[in-house]
Amino acid sequence: MSNSPDVLASYRRAGQASADAAGDVIEGHVAGTAAAFFDVDNTIMRGASIFHLAVGLARRNYFSGREVWGFGVKQLRFVLSGSENLEDMASATTAALAFVEGRRVDELLELGEEIFDDSMVDKLIPGSLALAQGHLDAGEEVWLVTATPVEVARLLARRLGLTGALGTVSEIEDGAYTGRLVGPPLHGLAKAEAVRALAEREGLDLSQCWAYSDSANDIPMLSAVGNPVAVNPDPTLRAHARDNDWRIRDFSRREQVKRIALPALSAATGLAAGLAVGYAVARTRRK
Repeated sequence: MSNSPDVLASYRRAGQASADAAGDVIEGHVAGTAAAFFDVDNTIMRGASIFHLAVGLARRNYFSGREVWGFGVKQLRFVLSGSENLEDMASATTAALAFVEGRRVDELLELGEEIFDDSMVDKLIPGSLALAQGHLDAGEEVWLVTATPVEVARLLARRLGLTGALGTVSEIEDGAYTGRLVGPPLHGLAKAEAVRALAEREGLDLSQCWAYSDSANDIPMLSAVGNPVAVNPDPTLRAHARDNDWRIRDFSRREQVKRIALPALSAATGLAAGLAVGYAVARTRRK
């Protein structure tokens, strides 16, 4: 994807929006100049968090089966094309957001609490949680950074006892989703921009900060801090980490990440949700 001025401005807008939507530091977390930033999917949690969320929503009849079936087919074609063009991403995400247009945020969060308990707790990665706890014990903030909707990301951070979260920001009016995003999904360069914006807001010194991820897509975020760590990294990130003398953490087989074999873009909010829901509906129809 070309890093044209317009594209970079779009990522900066998404990053700033995510930092603005991150909310206040959770009570009891003492702000300092160092913090740790954790990717979620396959770093904190096995698989894609938005996949688990969307399947849980589908099972709770949050979506219409007829709408999802047609949308899932369209999104599958998009994923298989492998496109990471910004306009293609925006188009796919806009189509996916139609599913939550007009739905209330508090409704999604209430269901999200249930889905966390039912479908996410058993997918948490103990080794990564231990790393996060180590930073908390050292008096450092710990933030999640994910393409998942920021409201859900903040829910995850709260349930895990972390400082807060950066996530994809959707427009909200009168407590309901409008069906539009504020900038692109928090993916790739947008994550790095969000970390920089949050660091400025919180008075963090990025040279003292840490970042953790399993994916080469997060190299921009990892490069933004003084202490990048590759956690059970994919081959591209492992090679990059070795070339740049970054720390690499490989957990035991029991704690190894079980990857969902989808392109990087599938982690983006709307697309993964569409695929996940289509998958859930397809399974339901086969039963």
